[in-house]
Amino acid sequence: MSWTATVGGHSYRFTDLRDLLAKASPARSGDVLAGCAAGSAAERVAARTALADLPLAHFLDEAVVAYEDDDVTRLIVDTHDADAFAPVRSLTVGGFRDWLLSWEADTAALTALAPGLTPEMVAAVSKTCRVADLVAIAAKTRVVTGFRTTLGLPGRLATRLQPNHPTDDPVGITASIVDGLLHGSGDAVVGINPATDRPSTVRGLLELLDDARQRLDAPIQSCVLTHVTTTLELLEQGAPVDLVFQSVAGTQAANRGFGVTLEQLRDAREAALALGRGTVGNQVTYFETGQGSALSADAHHGVGGPVDQQTLEARAYAVCRAFDPLLVNTVVGFIGPEYLYDGKQILRAGLEDHVCGKLLGVPMGVDVCYTNHAEADADDMDTLLTMLAAAGCSFVICVPGGDDVMLAYQSLSFTDVLGVRAVLGLRPAPEFEAWLASVGLLDDAGRVPPLDPGALPALTTGMGA
Repeated sequence: MSWTATVGGHSYRFTDLRDLLAKASPARSGDVLAGCAAGSAAERVAARTALADLPLAHFLDEAVVAYEDDDVTRLIVDTHDADAFAPVRSLTVGGFRDWLLSWEADTAALTALAPGLTPEMVAAVSKTCRVADLVAIAAKTRVVTGFRTTLGLPGRLATRLQPNHPTDDPVGITASIVDGLLHGSGDAVVGINPATDRPSTVRGLLELLDDARQRLDAPIQSCVLTHVTTTLELLEQGAPVDLVFQSVAGTQAANRGFGVTLEQLRDAREAALALGRGTVGNQVTYFETGQGSALSADAHHGVGGPVDQQTLEARAYAVCRAFDPLLVNTVVGFIGPEYLYDGKQILRAGLEDHVCGKLLGVPMGVDVCYTNHAEADADDMDTLLTMLAAAGCSFVICVPGGDDVMLAYQSLSFTDVLGVRAVLGLRPAPEFEAWLASVGLLDDAGRVPPLDPGALPALTTGMGA
C-alpha cells in the first residue's frame, strides 16, 4: 500500500509503511546515513500528515520487517493482545495521539492498553508528537517493577550507580560505589560494565557487589553487564547473580550481531528466577538498547529497504517486554553523532524512547549521555534530565563526576540527580530511602546531607577498600 500527501503544492508519495514511518521521523543523522530520511522539511510534514490519517489497525496488516524472516516480528505479531487493543482499534494515528493526551487516557487505561500496542504503533504516534506531548503522555504512563527495591512509583526517580573502572580494579570500583551511596545513588541497580568478559573476572565483580550488599545490609540489586552466555555459565557455577543483562535490538539480524537469541534470553531468565534472590519482587532481567544499534550492525533492513532507527528502537522494547524486565534503558547518546548528531537530536530521541517503552509496558530508564565528538554538552543533558524527571522516568544512570573513565563518554553525576530530585520533589525508591535514613544518609527533611567524613569508615568497613 502507498500513500500520497501534498504540501506547498507539491505531492509526495510514500511507497509502503516502512517508507512512511521513516519520512515522518524528526531529522536525525542516522536516518540520513541509512538513506531513508525525508529529503526536506516539506516531505517530512507530508509524511506526518499521511501518517496521522492512517488507521492504527493497519499496523496489524503490514510489517516493516517480514514475518517469515525475523523472529522479532514474529514475537510482536504472535503475542499481540487483540482484546487489549480493542478500545483504540477504530482510531487513526492522529486520533490516537489526541486520545493519549485526553483525560480519558489515565494511568489505569494506559496500563490495560499496553499489551494491545505494537512497537510500530507507538513509534508512529510519537512521530506526530511535540516534545511537550511526549512528556505529558509519559508522565501518566506507569510501569512498576521490583526486586529488592520497588521502581517506577509516582514521585520517585531511581538511579543506576555505574562504578566502572578501566582495569576492573576492585579498589577503584569500591571507591566509586561508596561515592555513589554517599550521594543517595544506586536504588535501581549497582551495575558494572566490565572491561573484560572473562568469566573469572566477572565472577569476582559479582562477589564484590554481593559482599558489599550483605555487609551494608542494603536493599540494592547488583549486575555485571556481561554477555548473557557468560551469565548463563556463571549461573551454572552458583555465582551470586541478581539480574541477567543483555543488549538487545529490534531485528533478528541485529540481535545475531550481539551474539544473542531469544531462546538464550529465556534460558537465562529461567535460571535467574530459580535462585529466588528478590525480596519485594522477582523481575530478574535488565536490557539496554539504543537508537542506531541495528544500523551500526548493518541489520536495519526491512521489507523494501531500510527501516528508520526510531522504529527499530521501539521494536527492541518488544523483545524486552517478552522477558518481564526489572530495568530497561536506552543509552541514548552513547552510539555517537553518526546516529544522533547533536543535543537537539539526543533530547528528542531520549523522550521518544522513554514514552514508547512505557506505552508498551516496559519500565524505561535513560542513560542521559553523549560522546565527546557529538555536538552536545552538559547543558543539553541538564535539559533532557529535567524533562525526563518531569515525565516520570523510572531511572537514570550516574557515574562519578559525570565522566565514565572506562567507556569514555559523558553521563550524569550523582549530584545532577540530587539537584533534579530537589527541584521536582522526587525521592529514591522507598526501600532504599528507608535504608539511607537508617544509616544517617538522609536528614530530617529527607535530603542527602553534606558529607560527614566520620561516616565514611562505618560505611566502608569490610568492603575491601
